[in-house]
Amino acid sequence: MKNTVGFGIIGAGMIAAFHAKAMQQLDNVKLVAFYDSFAPAAKARAEEFGVKAYTKFEDFLADPDIDAVTIATPSGAHHSVAIPAARAGKHILCEKPIEINLQRVDEMIRVCEENHVLLSSVFQSRFSKPVKLVREAVQAGRFGRMVLASGTQRWYREPKYYAASNWRGTWKMDGGGALMNQAIHMVDLLLYVNGAPEEVFAFSGTLTHSIEVEDNLCATIKYRNGSFGTIEVSTSCAPGFSRRIEFSGSTGTVAFEEDRIVRWEFATPDPQDEIIRKELIGTGEHSGSDPKNINLSGHACQISDLAEAILTGKQLVLDGNEGRRAVELICGIYESARTGKPFFFNR
Repeated sequence: MKNTVGFGIIGAGMIAAFHAKAMQQLDNVKLVAFYDSFAPAAKARAEEFGVKAYTKFEDFLADPDIDAVTIATPSGAHHSVAIPAARAGKHILCEKPIEINLQRVDEMIRVCEENHVLLSSVFQSRFSKPVKLVREAVQAGRFGRMVLASGTQRWYREPKYYAASNWRGTWKMDGGGALMNQAIHMVDLLLYVNGAPEEVFAFSGTLTHSIEVEDNLCATIKYRNGSFGTIEVSTSCAPGFSRRIEFSGSTGTVAFEEDRIVRWEFATPDPQDEIIRKELIGTGEHSGSDPKNINLSGHACQISDLAEAILTGKQLVLDGNEGRRAVELICGIYESARTGKPFFFNR
């Protein structure tokens, strides 16, 4: 039986290199090739990692050594490569957001299902030990009734971050700004831990950058479980600060800064609580101004999970429908900000 999955990476930018480095850590994955329509970029990445380079997409998809692909292109271009990849029988790991609107997301999910290939949306923070512990605490009822679930992400991006790219900061290819691009991981964790939204109301604005999309946004949420929350995001807050997510219930509160637990308090103590506090509580120091500040371990876990699902048939931890949830909430927030009215989600 085959024990490794051959991966090809679509795109040759910064995030493509992160995926490649994560793959090098795994026993059940083999990096086969890079594809990019810009030949120098494809060749440079291929030489860096000692693999094949493709500049014609049809040749890349025809490579029999490639079982799965990672999509690491601009957000608004995911759909255009995912559909032919699925039809070519390639399993798909797609960087966040899975796409920039629900129509494209739904088509990607449908075509993957029709062609019997797996689709996984990258939300690597779900694979961290602190997030798993919080999910377990929720499932064990330790929070009592959840009352508040909120996130704050006061990051900073210099003007050159947007100026260096012809797609960042555009509706067509980025799909949004501080919320869709930077804060989607935070949005995913709020949904993953606290469940689906019922209603949102939002304000957004472009306050400090010369871009089409928002660099600041604030939304209020009512979740289906009856709890409330806020989402506050920015790329204007110099010098950049750690993302903070906090979940509070009638019998407990947990807070994160980035992926580290900084508060773990429950009304009814558990013998494991002190161990968790000693092992996991930290300062959560993080540069909210550096887009390259990404830990490889989460990506490696998610890539390995997809490979294991391909090899053994086990269920994915995070499939395309899970990736859809964050896009749905973000699109609802944008609609509220656009109309000045609350947005209600279908049950």
